[in-house]
Amino acid sequence: MKKLIKLFIFLFIAFDIYLFGKIILAGKNFQILNPKGIVAFQERDLIITSLFLMFLVVIPVLLFAIYVGTRYHDGNKKAKYTPDWDHNTKLQIALWAFPTAIICLLSVLNWITAHKMDPHDALASTKKPLTIQVVALRWKWLFIYPDQGIATVNYMAIPEATPINFELTASDTPMNSFWIPQLGGQIYAMSGMATQTHLMANGTGIYRGVDAEINGAGFSDMDFKVQSMTQGDFDKWVEIAHRSPKDLSLDAFNELAQPSQDNPVDYYSSIPENLYTIIVSKYMYMPTSAPGQTNSSEMQMMPGMGKM
Repeated sequence: MKKLIKLFIFLFIAFDIYLFGKIILAGKNFQILNPKGIVAFQERDLIITSLFLMFLVVIPVLLFAIYVGTRYHDGNKKAKYTPDWDHNTKLQIALWAFPTAIICLLSVLNWITAHKMDPHDALASTKKPLTIQVVALRWKWLFIYPDQGIATVNYMAIPEATPINFELTASDTPMNSFWIPQLGGQIYAMSGMATQTHLMANGTGIYRGVDAEINGAGFSDMDFKVQSMTQGDFDKWVEIAHRSPKDLSLDAFNELAQPSQDNPVDYYSSIPENLYTIIVSKYMYMPTSAPGQTNSSEMQMMPGMGKM
């Protein structure tokens, strides 16, 4: 029976080591371990470094627990019996000093890296950044290209090796989390709030984007495709988008903003001026030049204002 228990413990540890090794060596199956952007590479390195430092504490503790359990169990007559022993200064120092040092190192490492990868900081590049305005809807994503004058639903095209300045908000939705695992970490998009993040794809490819925050019935279908392409292909794609028969007027946006699930990819060849600002501002009080009065014409122009 004792040999069976020891065999079970050995097999359990060996299987855990096998699984961990498989995850590390076959990282392509895990998007965060298969980065395709400058930000994602830094995040992956931070994850691996942090795990390594934590394992320096966790693994010895687990091994020591197994050692104590197998050596000092009731059936081992060879173990030294010391019922009155309750303290060892050197052992206490070793048990506390090493984990404390690891925690301090992790704190410094994460603090430095978090500030270095501040999502509000622009990425250094010789290329002109591309601005994409992201609007989370129920349950779909709207991507506005203000400089190109187009918009898409659940599909994003970007040129390779070009910084992308994302401006994010939401419209009439619970909290959303915009995340492209192979390009960088998630950032929240909420109604009435405007935030930003900066990402860049190192090469061409197709990546999966998701909503990392559970936000209702259509959450599982709220994903999108990101395609990184050459600058020439991106320019051709913009020309194709301009041929779409659909225009994203304010009425069309109001219709698009209605709750729906499993939405197909769609294109809009034109957008209203300052649409993103209008979406963000619709939750804000708009004062007029005359105190105590409300500019009803401006409120009617804002999607959803009449319903609030």
